[in-house]
Amino acid sequence: MSEPLLQAVDLQCERDERLLFRDLSFSIVPGTVTRVEGPNGSGKTTLLRILAGLNDAWSGQILWCGAPRSASREAFLRNTLYLGHRPGIKALLTPVENLRALTAGRRPLPEKVLRQALAGTGLAGFEDVPCRTLSAGQQRRVALARLLVADEPLWLLDEVFTAIDVEGVSAIESLLQQRAAEGGAVVVTTHHELQLPGMQRITLGEGGVS
Repeated sequence: MSEPLLQAVDLQCERDERLLFRDLSFSIVPGTVTRVEGPNGSGKTTLLRILAGLNDAWSGQILWCGAPRSASREAFLRNTLYLGHRPGIKALLTPVENLRALTAGRRPLPEKVLRQALAGTGLAGFEDVPCRTLSAGQQRRVALARLLVADEPLWLLDEVFTAIDVEGVSAIESLLQQRAAEGGAVVVTTHHELQLPGMQRITLGEGGVS
C-alpha cells in the first residue's frame, strides 16, 4: 500500500461551544477518493478547512508525507489544491482572467491551455465576458476549470457539485476517478449521492471512518 499523503490523528474541533468531532483519525493515500459525509452542521466544511490549513481551531495532529504538517508547510501548500464551496472568482473579471489568477501562484499557463480548460467545463464562447453576467452554474464551472489544469497530488473539494447540472456532475465524477487512477488523492464533501468504485468515507456525526 502507498504511504499516506495526509494523516489525521485524534482530531478534535469545537465550534460555538459545541463539539463537532473528536478522536477522528484517518489516512489519505494516493489513488483514492474519500468522501466526507454527515448531516448539516456536523463539521464537513470545517474538517476540510482544517485539512487545508485554513482553520486553526482544532487539536490533534496532521501529518504530511509522514512528517508534522507544520514542519513541511511550504511543501504541503505547493502540493495541495483546495476549492471551497463558494466559486471564489471575481465578478468583474472574465473567466480566462479568473483562471489565470487562480493558477498564477503555482505555474503560469499559456493562454491556449486556459481556454481549453474553460471549454472543457462547457464555457466555450464565454471566456471573455465578465463573470457577473454568468449564471451561478457557469460561475462554478469557472472555478472547476482549475481542476483540468491542476497537477497537485492532493485535492480538497468542498461541495464541488453545487449549481452543476446532470451533465456536469457526470463529468466531475469522471474527473475525480481519473485523478485517483493517475495516483492523486481527492477528499470531497457533497450532498450529491456520489458513488465511485473503491471510494472511502469519513462519516461525521457518527464517529465513523470506512
